[in-house]
Amino acid sequence: MITVYPYESLGRADHGWLKTRYHFSFSDYLNRHRMNFGRLRVINDDKIKAGSGFDMHRHENMEIITFVRSGAITHQDTKGNEGRTEAGNVQVMSAGTGIYHSEFNLENEDTTLFQIWIMPKSKGIEPRWETAQFSNRKANGSLPLLVSGRKEDQDDGALYIHQDASISGGLIDKGKQITHPIKHQAYMIISEGEIEILGHALKKGDGIEIIDEDSVSFTALSDAEVILIDVPA
Repeated sequence: MITVYPYESLGRADHGWLKTRYHFSFSDYLNRHRMNFGRLRVINDDKIKAGSGFDMHRHENMEIITFVRSGAITHQDTKGNEGRTEAGNVQVMSAGTGIYHSEFNLENEDTTLFQIWIMPKSKGIEPRWETAQFSNRKANGSLPLLVSGRKEDQDDGALYIHQDASISGGLIDKGKQITHPIKHQAYMIISEGEIEILGHALKKGDGIEIIDEDSVSFTALSDAEVILIDVPA
């Protein structure tokens, strides 16, 4: 079963330096029917102006994943981690027992990104941060794996999170069909372009819930980029 959430129906905020759309309740946007999707708590579609960003602030007991779509984001935290994540690449922060961090767009252009929060399988873990480059993001049959809760997937370059979940994503050429397996239930985001799934035409920014399916098949109606988040119910 699938449920489509058009970009226009999402929550929104405009802070001047930050324009965002919320797939789930967040900050001042409250939608009691959209609190989470299983262990997936947050998807924010952010656009951050050049020279702006999030000042130092605290998180705890959450797996926070950032997929940069354009530009770059620069991270610093109170554990001594710092780094810059460019478009097409991903960073992961396990907030665990608590960590303060900042995220700034130090570029000369706007940065766009998806901020994704997944509830961890256990609380009180040691905070950590890492970033990775994904040079081969072309989808071939299925979407490339980016993030995983399976430690063995780290050998293949996936970033680790403390949850039996995964995030896959890639670039899809126009006309190409993709079939991707689903372990639990999945939430897809169209990062760029347009796709067709079960008779639904989806465009940039749209989201889609997929439940009670062991795979999902879709076709790119244009050159596209798709992110798929597979999480326990």
